[in-house]
Amino acid sequence: NISARQFSLPNWVEEVVSLLDTTGAPADHLELEVTESLLLANTDSVIEKMSELRDHGVRFSLDDFGTGYSSLAYLKSLPLDKLKIDQSFVRDVLDDANDAAIAKTVVALADALSLAVIAEGVETDAQREWLSTVGCHLYQGYLFSPALPPDQFESYARQPLHA
Repeated sequence: NISARQFSLPNWVEEVVSLLDTTGAPADHLELEVTESLLLANTDSVIEKMSELRDHGVRFSLDDFGTGYSSLAYLKSLPLDKLKIDQSFVRDVLDDANDAAIAKTVVALADALSLAVIAEGVETDAQREWLSTVGCHLYQGYLFSPALPPDQFESYARQPLHA
């Protein structure tokens, strides 16, 4: 996640681009997450910096969608690639009709805007299967792995995928 403080640094975009150049990492392999609260500070400046990084190939996802100060107007102007459905809507998606309706609507909205959607907080196969039936095919949560420190992540990432 990128913080409002990082976005406010005067040379932040240049530093990110320089780091990509120095490491040789493909810019389209870098996906930065922004939260709705970041947009409250200085929306125009945030959009400008996001657009500049996007021009270099960096990708963006909007984290915790629907939990903050959601404005659908942001979705028109932000250079986004993905929306992330907050875990508070995923947790009870099988038992709470409101959570199910919200999750399904976010998936449909993302699809209409040509954005991918990631469901956060997926803990069971039943949740994943339900999300798949409504068109969400990217997932994050304990069903796959808890958060890992960098050294453990490297080992985990090298393991073959299991179906």
